[in-house]
Amino acid sequence: MHSLVLVSAFHQHILYAAFALWIVPEWIGSHLQRPEKGAARRDRGSYAVLTLGLGVGIVGAFACTRVDAATLGWHQPILFWAGIALMLAGTAFRWYAIRALGRYFTREVATREGQTVIEHGPYRLIRHPSYSGVLVTVLGLGLALTNWLSLLVVLACTFAGFSYRVRVEERALCEAIGRPYREYMRRTRRFIPHIW
Repeated sequence: MHSLVLVSAFHQHILYAAFALWIVPEWIGSHLQRPEKGAARRDRGSYAVLTLGLGVGIVGAFACTRVDAATLGWHQPILFWAGIALMLAGTAFRWYAIRALGRYFTREVATREGQTVIEHGPYRLIRHPSYSGVLVTVLGLGLALTNWLSLLVVLACTFAGFSYRVRVEERALCEAIGRPYREYMRRTRRFIPHIW
């Protein structure tokens, strides 16, 4: 049974438009949001690992739609539209978090002299809200593809990339900011408020 959603040209256009709303600004940001001169680069290859994990996950998710046995036959239109809504919500939340972080946001892990802990906006409750936004977006992509294997592949690859990235970033911030960041870590969760 081939995916009902993926054979509809209308649904394909909606999916690709939502995907473009996420990916195009990310691609532009990857060229513009770089560490300032004088910033201490502490990336340890985490941006490359994250980009690779996301890339493999996305390509794998689309490739898995060809596995007919993995097609989700239960309420496909509902799953599709829920996925699109999550993609858009995750993208919007990521850019809200980036805006809240302001000048401290960079694609590569870097710290600067006098950097402080940001605790307003989504950073009041979680340490990595922009990553939470990406995780919600890829969850939405997996659902919109209406294929359980696509969902599994994109989430697993993305999570693998973030697991390394978060360790590198938190270590760098603990070294650069010290005790205030360690206390902030004790008060907050990484991705989901009060849970995880």
